[in-house]
Amino acid sequence: MKRTSIALALAGMAGCAAAQSSVTLYGVADAMFSRGTGSLTSSSSMGSGGNMTSRWGIRGVEDLGGGLNAGFNFEAQVFMNTGAGQPTNTNNQPSGAGTGDGMTFARRSTLSLSNSWGEIRAGRDFTAHYRNRVEVDPFGNAGVGASQAFAGSIGGVVSTRASNMIGYFLPAGLNGWYGQAQYYAGENPGGTPTANDGTGITARIGYQNGPLNLSFASGRTQYATTTTAGDIESTNLGIQYQIGSVNLMGGVYRDTAHRTKALKADGWILAGVWTVGVGNIKLALSEYGTNATGNPNVRKFAAGYVHNLSKRTAVYGTFARVSNSGGATTALNKATTAANMSSSGFDIGVRHQF
Repeated sequence: MKRTSIALALAGMAGCAAAQSSVTLYGVADAMFSRGTGSLTSSSSMGSGGNMTSRWGIRGVEDLGGGLNAGFNFEAQVFMNTGAGQPTNTNNQPSGAGTGDGMTFARRSTLSLSNSWGEIRAGRDFTAHYRNRVEVDPFGNAGVGASQAFAGSIGGVVSTRASNMIGYFLPAGLNGWYGQAQYYAGENPGGTPTANDGTGITARIGYQNGPLNLSFASGRTQYATTTTAGDIESTNLGIQYQIGSVNLMGGVYRDTAHRTKALKADGWILAGVWTVGVGNIKLALSEYGTNATGNPNVRKFAAGYVHNLSKRTAVYGTFARVSNSGGATTALNKATTAANMSSSGFDIGVRHQF
């Protein structure tokens, strides 16, 4: 991806050598037309992020000498059809959800120190257990084709990101091994039943060698136990294998909300991306269901094509269809459907990266 870089020369203190620093502005602009149909209602609308989430960000790094670097990264989501931003969450609990649509760095807001021993990172960031959902989904959890394990997740507020986080990332060069561990806090007053709500830990370990990439992740977030809430635990496994111009992907998922009566969900995805000339053909079959009354379950088939007009600009189309069972009523692109009925939808859009 081509990005605009602003090189900054920082004058050194008297008797000290000047430190090297750089700041980079980057982003994605993705606008689309969407259509959804269901057994009850259908819908047409303009939207954003059908191929990649629209965003803009700024990041920087400073060489502190001796192999030590300091870095920062701020990233905000933008809805192209309205110009609105994405609300953040301040405490990893429903009570911390933002209500406005002003611009926030809700996607990422981090400060880090790194050297040959790895990276220490603090702020708001993706959770480790999210990675095996986005990295084995050819649609990147974006648009109508997003994996059902992502779209239907019962993983709660920290299913994708967490605030008040500190984490450690393994360095590169470990003979294919990579990984991370993170701790995040709800920051509630002590001495109450909800003192630990929103506090959790998550970790991921992976191995990549040639065409094979295999990773395992697990995380648990604490919440006071009630009939509708309780600790949320997410465990998953992701695999990728490259065969020529085809990247095969798969994942299995188990999410559990430890309520008075535990709510469990299981899911999987089988998918692939085939590079053909300047384009990519994407196919995915995914499923996600819970043990709630009736055992509601949703299976999704998605197919898409991305045609690259340049290294930064592409046009794309995605079609998806969901099949509901066990009383599920999932519908696509703002449509509605009756229990156990199907729904379909498509996105057509343009994406530009900078």
